[in-house]
Amino acid sequence: MGNFTLGRYIPLDSPIHRMDPRAKILAMLLVLIAIFFPAGWIGYGIIFVCVSITILIGKLSFKYILKSMKPMMFMMLFLLIMNCLVLKTGVPLFHIGSFTVYNDAVFQTLYIVVRLLLMIMITTCLTATTKPLDMTLGIEDLLKPFQKIHVPAHEIAMLISIALRFIPDLIDETTRIMKAQESRGVDLKEGKMKEKIMAVLSLIVPLFVSAFQRAEDLANAMEARGYAPGEPRTRYKVLKMEMRDWILLLCAFLLLVGMIVLSRIV
Repeated sequence: MGNFTLGRYIPLDSPIHRMDPRAKILAMLLVLIAIFFPAGWIGYGIIFVCVSITILIGKLSFKYILKSMKPMMFMMLFLLIMNCLVLKTGVPLFHIGSFTVYNDAVFQTLYIVVRLLLMIMITTCLTATTKPLDMTLGIEDLLKPFQKIHVPAHEIAMLISIALRFIPDLIDETTRIMKAQESRGVDLKEGKMKEKIMAVLSLIVPLFVSAFQRAEDLANAMEARGYAPGEPRTRYKVLKMEMRDWILLLCAFLLLVGMIVLSRIV
């Protein structure tokens, strides 16, 4: 649980940290769209290099980024098993008894895994270099055009930022509860199925109680400070796009165009 890093802000002084949150959010969306174009291994390599350069400019460590990928290993292994069971096309690679594994199953899994890893890298980079308050202001500004069709931009932005903010807290709370239960003799790893279910219940129930308590405390704090959804609000911090922000957006757009072109060629 301690390896989960999504949503954690790292206070550093880097060009990425100082960029406008709107530019970073839009650039992330453009890169995420580019990832889903079938540009082959060359395209994924180009995206990996671009994301790696962004991580280095943001003064983030690759060890920190890798921590966010560890919780996804089980999903990746599950995808590999399912693809090997379902896909029966391509060249046979090896046999396990009467079961045959084909190369299409392995390559299809690798494509999915690479896409997941790239998405985790870029989203972790965004959350690690953007303050929760700046994230809220950026999302709200990006959603403002939809207010003409009565979309509550501020409320949606607030919900997203609160969710991102409390992900690390809930992970830490889960770790704390697990250690407390293990100190009381609860075994979360071994035992029969019924015992494992009871052990998980002993973890989930206090976690939900703690989550609801946090939500109630947050609601009381916001109400005490006069927060009223839907009412006009002023800002202490006004966002302003600078040249470096436009350069970031241009690079992300060119990357998207490059992936579209590569997907037509490959």
